[in-house]
This record gives sequence, C-alpha cells and structure tokens, in this order.
Amino acid sequence: MLKILALSLAMGLSGAAFAKADCTAHPKSEWIKESDAKAQLEAQGYKIKKFKVDGNCYEIYGHDKNGKKVEIYYDTKTLAVVKSEVE
Repeated sequence: MLKILALSLAMGLSGAAFAKADCTAHPKSEWIKESDAKAQLEAQGYKIKKFKVDGNCYEIYGHDKNGKKVEIYYDTKTLAVVKSEVE
C-alpha cells in the first residue's frame, strides 16, 4: 500500500514539474513592462484575473474574448505565447 501511495505522489509531483513553460531568459532591461504587457493582452480581449512573473515568463489566468478559461505563458520580451491551456 505504501508503494502505491509513494508512486502516486511521485507521479503527481512529476506532473506538476511539467506544467511550467520553458521561456527564454532575457535581461530584465529587455522585458516589456508588466503594465504594458497587461494592457496589450487586455486590448486583445483577455480578462485577466491574475498576472504574474513565473521564472522567465509572464503568466496570466483569466478568460479569453470568448469567455473560455485560460492559463497562458508569454515570453517577457516579445509577448509571444510559449504555452497555453484553454478550457
């Protein structure tokens, strides 16, 4: 029983490790300002509930213009989408 629990826990942790996006590291001086990035994304129709820095990425949680729930990782210099999950 303990082996099953340990295996389940290990699989759950490894799944969380793969959830992160692999963004290119840019010097902070080259990053788009957070306020400008938010404004650009909102102009595209995103309703942002949470905007944060995750490693070398900007990450948003919210809804797209169609009302679908999104989690999107962006390059901090170009705002190119690195990884997205849409429900």
